[in-house]
Formats: sequence, C-alpha cells, structure tokens
Amino acid sequence: MSELNLSKYGITGATEIVRNPSYEMLFEEETKAGLVGYEKGQVSELGAVNVMTGIYTGRSPKDKYIVVDDNSKDTVWWTSDAYKNDNHPMTEETWKTVKDIAVKELCNKRLFVVDAFCGANHDTRMAIRFIVEVAWQAHFVTNMFIRPTAEELENFEPDFVVYNASKAKVENYKELGLNSETCVAFNITSREQVIINTWYGGEMKKGMFSMMNYYLPLKGIASMHCSANTDMNGENTAIFFGLSGTGKTTLSTDPKRLLIGDDEHGWDDNGVFNFEGGCYAKVINLDKDSEPDIYNAIRRDALLENVTLDENGKIDFADKSVTENTRVSYPIDHIEKIVRPVSAAPDAKNVIFLSADAFGVLPPVSILTPEQTKYYFLSGFTAKLAGTERGITEPTPTFSAC
Repeated sequence: MSELNLSKYGITGATEIVRNPSYEMLFEEETKAGLVGYEKGQVSELGAVNVMTGIYTGRSPKDKYIVVDDNSKDTVWWTSDAYKNDNHPMTEETWKTVKDIAVKELCNKRLFVVDAFCGANHDTRMAIRFIVEVAWQAHFVTNMFIRPTAEELENFEPDFVVYNASKAKVENYKELGLNSETCVAFNITSREQVIINTWYGGEMKKGMFSMMNYYLPLKGIASMHCSANTDMNGENTAIFFGLSGTGKTTLSTDPKRLLIGDDEHGWDDNGVFNFEGGCYAKVINLDKDSEPDIYNAIRRDALLENVTLDENGKIDFADKSVTENTRVSYPIDHIEKIVRPVSAAPDAKNVIFLSADAFGVLPPVSILTPEQTKYYFLSGFTAKLAGTERGITEPTPTFSAC
C-alpha cells in the first residue's frame, strides 16, 4: 500500500497516519488508558463500545453551509424567506477561513485516514477520504461506508475529502456571519467537507448523503432518504421513505425479507442500490424480543452513541437523559439476512411513506392513488422527531419536500 501524503491537503507534520485501521486496532484505540472527554469509549455488556458526543447528540442543520460559486449558485435549492431549508450559503472567502481552521487542527497530530465508497453502484459511487484525529470517528465511517478491497485500496483516488476537526471552534463566527462556533460546510467544486466543533458521528454520514443528493440527480439518478428490502428471491423490492426516527431501520430489518439498506439509496435504470455499508439505528427503548435483528447486531465492532451504561457496562436502553436520539452504527453484515454480495435489487414494486404524524392528521394506514402518491411525495408531510436534530425536543410538524 502506497504511503499517504496529506500535505496536498495542507495537513503537515503528521506524527503518524493510520490508514484504514482494522476493527481490532480501533477497539484498542477507543478503549486504551489515558483517553479523556469524548475520545474515550466504554465497552458495553454486549461487546460494542459506547461513546458520548457532548451537547451535539444530533445533526446541527442551522450550522450547515454550502459554498456559493459558479457551479452551485443555480443548482442548489438555497434557503430563502419563502422556503426555508438547511442549505445556507457560504462565500468562498469564508470557506477558506473555516477550512484553514480545520486543517490547522489536524496538523502535527496522529491521524486516522479512512478511504471508503459511498454507493453500491460501481459506475456512480463516490470514493471518499475521511481525515480524523479521533479513533471512534474512524470506526464510525468504517462501519457506515462501503469498505474497499485490498486491491481497491491500493489504487484509491478520492472523489471527495472530509476533514473532521471536532476539537476546533470557529471563534470568529460572528465576524464571518455564521450561526455559531460550529460549522459543517461543503464545497461542491473542490469536493470537500469540513466539520468543526461537533462530535456527532451522523454529520459525516449525512454529509455524504447531501453530496449524493447533489451529484446523482445531475446524472438522472434518484437519491432517496429511504430504507429498502426485498423478498428472499430478490425480486420484490420495497422502499420506505421517512425522516430520521420514523421507523425506516425497524421496518426494513425484517427476518422474513432481505435487507438492502436502512437509510440512503439511489434508483437508476438498473434498480435500487444502497449508498452505505452499514446501518445507523436508533436504540431508545430497544427491545430484544420485538427487534431481535437490531439487538443482535449490537456486538463487537458495532459502535453505540450516547447510550447510558453503568460502570460495569450494563446498558439501559430506556434512559433518554442524554438524548432520545441514542444510536448504534454497525456493518451491514451484522444483519444475517441481507442482499449479497452487492446491496442492490431490481426496481421497487412497493413504495411506503412513513409519516411521523404526531397530530392525527392522517389515517394510520392508507393506500394511495398515483395522483395522491405524487402529492405526498412532493409535499412530504411528516414531523421531525425529538433528538434527531439539535434543538428538536418535541415532535414538530414539517413538510419534508422531495
């Protein structure tokens, strides 16, 4: 394997670069003596390591920015007074400043670099390089993205680079016109993401989903926030649309069907394909009898986030004192019944919309006409659930438009 040189990214003085560490090494790094704060992992009774992410226990959409330039100005659905969303504009000058903050944080450190793929379709997948200084963050992306073979790793050239500088802060954020000391920013032209001052693992996962949402539709491919499964013959694909926390993982992880993926998929001329190599399940009130497959996936190599453990590692899945958005990431092969060897299946024959209707507007179950299907897909009535985004503590009605 060729030696990595990070100086082309502006990162200099690395004391060591650990590339694509094994699960065994990650376990040792996460649990070794001397770790403090949010770097420290605790081994649970089920064998999975648990980590805490501080005040950021969900995504921070108010701190999400995309650089406005010639490529993005007319191709991104920007937030506006008429239609508010999470795509806040950032100038190229501000991007340079926040990227410099992230790069400076990563200089002169022992770093982990994880090279992985997003997208099971070889023709349209994105090769991503994650540069982090925290072992469990390397573990998270190892779980959640598609792991390259030794041959693919030898010739790996990234299409996109992510700099996770969770220990840094944007101290001059007011001067820059930003929302806070936290910043999750994307540059579509240079194909880079910076993460500053948030430890929430989901920012890396959802960041790449945002980019697939941008790049794939330009190629005529649907990018979907949905889970997917199929029958045991791989011929009866079902997709489940829904916001975070609405039941996508639970419903698609069905012992009578084969899982394609639990959250992010594309749909092209060949059918439905997973973006990811793992699952990111909510575990609040998880019960091993009602959700045995997810419970059994929580073992060595899985990574728990913000779950309450006692000093002996005993888990209290009912405890929501830290957050209702307690999570576990695990490689997809922790689920026995999955589509192999590639997480893909033919065109969907069943489309299900999971509406977190916290206010009783809709019937519990409805069969939609084609016209109704178009309407609900375009309007996307649902609710944001507690904990999935920073500041959401009660169900909040929203229209998650396509």
